[in-house]
Amino acid sequence: MASKTPQGRARRTLGWLAAIVVVLAGILGVGIATNQTNGLPLLALDLEGGTQMVLSPQTASGEEVTDETLNQAVEIIRARVDGSGVSEAEINTQGDNNVVVALPGNPDQQTRDLIQASANMEFRAVLQGAPGIATPEEERQDVEDFPEPEAEPEDGSDQNWITPELAYEFQNTDCREQQQQEVNEQLPTDEAVVACDPEYGMKYILGPVEVEGTQIDNADYGMAQTPTGVSANNWVVNLSFDDEGTEAFREVTQRITGMPEPQNQFAIVLDGTIVSAPRSNAVITDGRATIEGNFTEVSAQALAEQLQYGALPISFTIESEQQISATLGQDQLFWGVVAGLIGLGLVAVYQFYQYRALGFVTLTSLLVMFLLTYVAIVLLGWSDNYRLSLAGMAGIIVAVGLTADSFIVYFERIKDEMRSGRRFESAVEFGWSRAKRTIIVSKAVNLLAAVVLYFVAVGNVRGFAFTLGLTALIDVLLVFMFTHPVMQLLARTKFFGGGHPLSGMDPSLLGQKALYQGAGRVREFNDEPSRAPVKKKKIKGRAKEAQRRQTIAERRQQEREEKLGLTQDEKTTEDAE
Repeated sequence: MASKTPQGRARRTLGWLAAIVVVLAGILGVGIATNQTNGLPLLALDLEGGTQMVLSPQTASGEEVTDETLNQAVEIIRARVDGSGVSEAEINTQGDNNVVVALPGNPDQQTRDLIQASANMEFRAVLQGAPGIATPEEERQDVEDFPEPEAEPEDGSDQNWITPELAYEFQNTDCREQQQQEVNEQLPTDEAVVACDPEYGMKYILGPVEVEGTQIDNADYGMAQTPTGVSANNWVVNLSFDDEGTEAFREVTQRITGMPEPQNQFAIVLDGTIVSAPRSNAVITDGRATIEGNFTEVSAQALAEQLQYGALPISFTIESEQQISATLGQDQLFWGVVAGLIGLGLVAVYQFYQYRALGFVTLTSLLVMFLLTYVAIVLLGWSDNYRLSLAGMAGIIVAVGLTADSFIVYFERIKDEMRSGRRFESAVEFGWSRAKRTIIVSKAVNLLAAVVLYFVAVGNVRGFAFTLGLTALIDVLLVFMFTHPVMQLLARTKFFGGGHPLSGMDPSLLGQKALYQGAGRVREFNDEPSRAPVKKKKIKGRAKEAQRRQTIAERRQQEREEKLGLTQDEKTTEDAE
């Protein structure tokens, strides 16, 4: 039964909040114990420094790189870096030909490969296939021994694409040696080529490009689905094409479906290496395809990210690399923390001046908010490589004022209810029912502004938007799970419920001269010293006389109302309203 009272619900809610804090602290403790995190937030480039790489662009044909192509490459690299979890990176052009990428910390090899890769995805028809080893020397043929094409090729599956030179290259190709070479090899798009499938140890002669990577509309990864909708135990990459790609892919599958092996296969080539060479069992007319292979979750995600952000028109090589110091450094970090503490102090001073002891509720709520925000940022840095920048710290400092607004709305609503004749305990419940709507709308506006700013802006501004949105969510959590439950418990104490002058809810401090109590009774507050105070004995005598004159029905009604947490005066006030 205790949990059904306001105080019982308050204790239960605080228990859930404590459980959330314990779980988060436990996760963080596991990370510290396993040396996966040091318990401190990861800092961005402006606070910690990092690695600066100067990239030199290269094109497949050796043509000059235009400004438009370079700017497009910068945008794709920025999207790739953000998608890999590296936040607060700086990517800009340098001169006419170079791109400068500055990343916080020391980026791993996967991030470096992601920056350099051109993600040149191509779809080609398979002309011939064989195991990925070179033909033994005693069995090799010379170029002159291979037949010349009989005619001009008519489509991508025509065997006339195979020239003597290409056949000679095919017999000499050893895919085991190619695995040691660099990836990112650019193949001619309008000719037949030799390519390897390292996963299955096969090599193929492929026709010209029939569907390009730029025609991919979307790419994601997940578990393969059987025709009945059951999830299979292998990872796949799902592709969808734009209108032009859908039509081209339909023509390819329509032509090769039903052809003998290996001509019923089409190869998916990424940067000169075959990712998969599936058989076409049906004509695909809706532009949706699935890449299957020996994918792990990590490799499937990496491939999907490369395809999702489009094919780079150029590839890059790292011309130079150097460590850079923090642009702002520890001084700015220190003064940023000082600014936050000053803001917190000013809010605390105002709350204590305006609400007396209730200011402790505000201060405690803000401290809990900072604790949850800190843990959240550390965990995000551990799991998603989120890094805190000076702009992000500014978002947290701004959130101090926005969080204080929630308490002001709540406390003022409680005052309004007390001015209407309610006791403090009842005013807390009625004030909350009205204040929470205002708080939710206010935080929804803050969160919406943060989301829009995050997706529209780039660079450090996104860090500001992220922390602003994060603290808005934490603020709503705290108001519902900490501030209001604490007020429900304080309302039952003699200090607050009795209206002590230092509690901040003394009726004489509410700003009114008279308080309507119902049934024609008005309690007056008069500051004039000439007014003789009513003696305590008279007050007690009047109360006993009023109680003696109650009928049995009135006494039973009063007992029922007291069980519900309301007095007869409060019920009369509600009826009057």
